[in-house]
Amino acid sequence: MAVRTVHLQSLTVRREAALVLDGVDAVLPAGSTTALVGANGSGKSTLLDALAGVLAPAGGSITGLEQATVAYIPQHSTVPDDLPVTVGETVAMGRWRERGLLGRLRASDRAVVDECVQRMGLGDLVRVPLARLSGGQRQRALVAQGLACRADVLLVDEPTANVDGTTRGALLDALAAEAARGAVVLHATHDAVAVERADQVLALRAGRLHRRPGTATVR
Repeated sequence: MAVRTVHLQSLTVRREAALVLDGVDAVLPAGSTTALVGANGSGKSTLLDALAGVLAPAGGSITGLEQATVAYIPQHSTVPDDLPVTVGETVAMGRWRERGLLGRLRASDRAVVDECVQRMGLGDLVRVPLARLSGGQRQRALVAQGLACRADVLLVDEPTANVDGTTRGALLDALAAEAARGAVVLHATHDAVAVERADQVLALRAGRLHRRPGTATVR
């Protein structure tokens, strides 16, 4: 692992003219899961975007990512429904960082992909087009793709939204396993079960940190 701890110091982020995050201070330790909670519009997605490098801070700093690999799993797939990509191919995209878009996967890469497919219970769906999956199955495929990155930092937006209990359990088990591997895991959620299983909680309200890490309740 190239990262041990990620520090947010007085982090301020704007989306165009709007101030979305205002002076956020937080510590995201490696080897732990952090649940990011707050109402819609509180700044959760903006914080994930800032950590993923999609948005540049307007003030403050993020440290600890200088030598780290980061994987970002969005809530919804950006793959068009008419693109004939299978579940197996979707998960294999997680190895592109290592091999490049046109690089051939090695046996070790295929072993990682197969492990992630099996972990997310997708073994019977490997050759099925992503567009034919249910919402919960597609979410599991996206998470499997993120797991296949073997990233130092794993960012996930609403991993358990609109999924059944079995899928929720599989997803949360996968996040816990990534933390056990030594990754920094941060996931935005409205799910009380996901919050209970997190090692710490960051709560945002109107772009500011509302409750300190370690809180197990959401208000």
